[in-house]
Amino acid sequence: MIEVNWSRTDLIDEAQEVVEHQTKQQKEKLDKSSGVNIEEFNEGRVKITRVEVDQNGQEQIGKKEGKYITLSVPTLTIDDNNGFEQLEKAFTKYLDDIHQDIDINEDSKILVVGLGNKTITPDAVGPFAIDAMQTEQSENPSDHFIMYAPGVTGQTGFETSDFIQALTEKIKPTLVLVIDALATRGSSRLCKTIQITDTGIHPGSGVGNQRTEVSKEVMGVPVTAIGVPTVVDATVIIADAIDNVFRSIAARIEEKNKPSGKLSVRSWTPDPNAQVNLDLIKPIFGEWSTWSTNDRLQLFEEAFASHPERLIVTPKEVDVWITKYSLLISKSLFNWLDHKVKKAK
Repeated sequence: MIEVNWSRTDLIDEAQEVVEHQTKQQKEKLDKSSGVNIEEFNEGRVKITRVEVDQNGQEQIGKKEGKYITLSVPTLTIDDNNGFEQLEKAFTKYLDDIHQDIDINEDSKILVVGLGNKTITPDAVGPFAIDAMQTEQSENPSDHFIMYAPGVTGQTGFETSDFIQALTEKIKPTLVLVIDALATRGSSRLCKTIQITDTGIHPGSGVGNQRTEVSKEVMGVPVTAIGVPTVVDATVIIADAIDNVFRSIAARIEEKNKPSGKLSVRSWTPDPNAQVNLDLIKPIFGEWSTWSTNDRLQLFEEAFASHPERLIVTPKEVDVWITKYSLLISKSLFNWLDHKVKKAK
């Protein structure tokens, strides 16, 4: 089987080397061998993944040296107020965590850049967040935030990085915050995750349209990237759907001979997180039904490699998701900065 490039994701915990080291023993081995430190834990409904990559780790997993914090609520829905509240609380907390070494006080200026194309909804979380911040700014004026939505290279004809660099040289901010939409290779992560990293960002890299990076090395000041995954490759959707079908059929066959299955008075739904014996469906679907999800995804990537168009998928309610995340990010940034400034006095 031809090995396909797995770089079609912007999330650190979906990098191939990280995905392949999910057990505690494997993670400890990865920590020692490649300079990637992985820590996972839950705070309420929010799953937090902290990854620190050193120079050696950068070469191993293809992700830039630095800190990455991924916050995810796997069961989040668009009308789940409790889930959004917990995510907002965690986001504000870890904004403070990743900036603990940066001196932010009452004289600090922070440049907030909303990347993306406002006319394409899945790519509009950056510009929409700037709109939300400008509304908040008009109601609660602050001299600390300077907000800018530069559009995309296809609209302006210029590299976004050049615009940001020019502003940075003029304003001389303490920090640059860049907000952007991300790509994921897990359909369960769509619009349910926020990633924060001090490594900056490569606009468009998740969908194969990589532009000049926005980072501390380029800008001369610390750059923090805030991203929300809003799109996924169509092959991932296919692989996930087939995986769910296989797991459901295997679980039903396994349950059929159990007393609980015979006593059931209504349609039984298998636990999506439970271990199932896929060997039970091997006589029906053949050897490939026992493959891992990643192996099946590899097969589909191979099968569609020669397809002239690459399909990128987004949720049908993406406009609602984008609005909610824009408000969440805006509110969190103002609360975080207010706390930092008061603490510095």
